[in-house]
Amino acid sequence: EARRFDYSPSYRQFLTVARLWWLSSPSSARLVRSFVSLSAPKTPMATDANGAPAAVAAAAAHPNAVEPGPGKAVLRGRAFYESIGSPKYVVAPMVAQSEFAWRMLTRSFLPPSEQSSILAYTPMFHARLFKETESYREQNFQPVRPGVSAASEATTPTPTPTPTPWLDGNPTIDRPLFVQFCANDPEALLGAAQRAAPYCDAVDINFGCPQGIARKGHYGAFLQEDQDLVFRLVNTLHRHLSIPVTAKIRILDTREATLAYALNVLRAGASILTVHGRRREQKGHLTGLADWSTIRWLRDQLPPETVLFANGNILEHGDLARCLEATGAGAVMSAEGNLSDPGLFAAPPADGDGGRAYWRGRDGKGGWRVDEVMRRYLDILHTYVAGAAPPRRRPLFLPGDDAAWLDQPEDDDAEQPARKKVKRDGGGKKKDKVTSPNYGGMQPHMFHLLRHFVSHHTDVRDMLAKARSGDLEAYEAILAAVERKVAEGLLEYERTDGKMFDEEN
Repeated sequence: EARRFDYSPSYRQFLTVARLWWLSSPSSARLVRSFVSLSAPKTPMATDANGAPAAVAAAAAHPNAVEPGPGKAVLRGRAFYESIGSPKYVVAPMVAQSEFAWRMLTRSFLPPSEQSSILAYTPMFHARLFKETESYREQNFQPVRPGVSAASEATTPTPTPTPTPWLDGNPTIDRPLFVQFCANDPEALLGAAQRAAPYCDAVDINFGCPQGIARKGHYGAFLQEDQDLVFRLVNTLHRHLSIPVTAKIRILDTREATLAYALNVLRAGASILTVHGRRREQKGHLTGLADWSTIRWLRDQLPPETVLFANGNILEHGDLARCLEATGAGAVMSAEGNLSDPGLFAAPPADGDGGRAYWRGRDGKGGWRVDEVMRRYLDILHTYVAGAAPPRRRPLFLPGDDAAWLDQPEDDDAEQPARKKVKRDGGGKKKDKVTSPNYGGMQPHMFHLLRHFVSHHTDVRDMLAKARSGDLEAYEAILAAVERKVAEGLLEYERTDGKMFDEEN
């Protein structure tokens, strides 16, 4: 039970079910509607003899292709990348799932002195809504407490942040941070980016989303046929924004077309280019593997000063080094792998150094215990979002510890009084539930973390399905159930000399 990360053949089936479940929830339905509302005419793509978009040549020859706006003194490209520490590992932008609490959880597996070495992206935001709607900003991005946001109340295009930093982009705990937008209107994108600029290190444009809502809203990967618009979106931010602009794209059908696409984005002014090694059509049951060789080919063709990130095929820590070596990229980005294992970017502790938090089997393989990961995640929500001390808990169980508490009925667990303290102290309050993006991600995150666990323990699955996002007391009860079953599983593993695990797998 303590062994968390097995990439079973049913993983993609699980992801399909989880996504369908998430899309069926009321909050997700509202989010989908907001992204679908981003619409614009679609332009068919003209190509040259090599399959490259014909608009690229004209765009690259634009007189303002690489010139910043007047009076600017902003670090660009590699100089900018080095100024934020040249991070090698990157938390991908994930709709409603790369929020502050998840970024904090991911960084928590590194020593405090190394946590800023992870670059993180916010979830993808809708540029027009972010620019125009205060409630949308407060429900999705909280650099200061709701109601006192300098960005939301400013009358100037680029507000000066004066309130005390709170969550998103907090300079002491949430940097480096890039804010990502989807857009098809350069002016709306600029307005949104100016509101976000005081609270992040760069603004990223999403040219990679392959989902149906991106097709309907005409953004993400469905802009790749309109290379002139791609250029204008990037170049508008490059010329008028006080911080750098970056972009994330997917590979096209040919390497030559992909190179032309990349050059168009870079000549428009992108300081960093992230390349997802899958084509737009590679999604769902057609996902397949990302093409690292094409990313490597791009790296070899692009100017050496180009900062290139690689995205795709990262499932475990060892994949990070393999990707960097295979692609020659400066950094590697992870999405699905990070959702399944937020400790992905941290090297496994040496034998004997993992304490109770990191479990190794008799075969030497191991991972961060799922009850440890849940504790960290809930502690972040208690501390930063709810503003309350986490409940006191017993140490994580190991064989050899006093196991008398396992003989008690679950409702009479000796730990329950401490967990109920959450409610008395206010940690379980739901008053922020509606406006906090950190509460909205709780269920999907737990389904990812517990995907193997709940296939065996359907009672935990049912508890999770019934729990309301933001109800910290309910999630503490789920954690208590998980801790009990992990303890029982560890005892059974010892009793059978590991055979029970081998039989299950």
